[in-house]
Amino acid sequence: MTLQIVSHPDYDAGFSPYHRFPMGKYSALMERLETSGALGRGALHQAPPAPPAALCRAHDALYVEQVLSFSVPQSIEREIGFPVTERVARRAQLAAGGTMLAARLALEHGIACNTAGGSHHARHGHGAGFCTFNDVAVAALDLLAERPAARILVVDLDVHQGDGTAQILADEPRVFTFSMHAEKNYPVRKMRSGLDIGLDDGLEDGAYLERLANTLPVLSSRGPWDLVFYNAGVDPHRDDRLGRLALSDDGLFARDAMVMAHFRTLGVPVCGVIGGGYSRDIAALAARHAILFSVAERFAR
Repeated sequence: MTLQIVSHPDYDAGFSPYHRFPMGKYSALMERLETSGALGRGALHQAPPAPPAALCRAHDALYVEQVLSFSVPQSIEREIGFPVTERVARRAQLAAGGTMLAARLALEHGIACNTAGGSHHARHGHGAGFCTFNDVAVAALDLLAERPAARILVVDLDVHQGDGTAQILADEPRVFTFSMHAEKNYPVRKMRSGLDIGLDDGLEDGAYLERLANTLPVLSSRGPWDLVFYNAGVDPHRDDRLGRLALSDDGLFARDAMVMAHFRTLGVPVCGVIGGGYSRDIAALAARHAILFSVAERFAR
């Protein structure tokens, strides 16, 4: 019973602890997983950088070149929320490569998780919302290039709508995108996913889990699916700085367990990515992200 885990030290691009984006959570998550023993029980893989050709399946080639040469226009950097330096570009390339690897490991082993990923606001032409490359879209399109008959489901439970993922994959009939998010949260202008569920502010565990439980069978009915990408953002938590929902730690655990149990019972491989989470308390934030790995370990085979 071994969980496949993908990571890299350079997922942490070394931002100031006062930056709005809590970059330190990636290192803190690895420390948390090591302390809990999850790394010792799991199989740890180092993420490779996504090759430019794979990035260009999801993103405009000019934008990819701008990121990899650290020459992103300031207007786009403002949309992203930070300058695209050499460390940021490397981090984005590694995170996308990590999700690509985790997807293949999930197909082989049934379940795998990336300790980064879920950068779902990055669109075809540019990044946005703290997202440089859209790792799930990159990984999905890379798999389809290799396995043209595959059918892929994206389950995005980050508190923000997966607008970039929806936009990039809108014309790809082999991928179905689902986003359940706080309706009044970022982005103001939503894109149309295959299925969107916008939630009211302040929704708590019970109502949230009931809505999810009613939706998972609907998603399965649109299958069969060869792979599920699961964005397990922890920003629906009641203490998240950028969330508008009110889930507890137990609610996040129950949410992740519900998704994993549903698809693994059906024999569908699941690739987990950590998605968003925003707090000045990096240790508490890392503990929330570690829930995904704790749940996934129970379903590893």
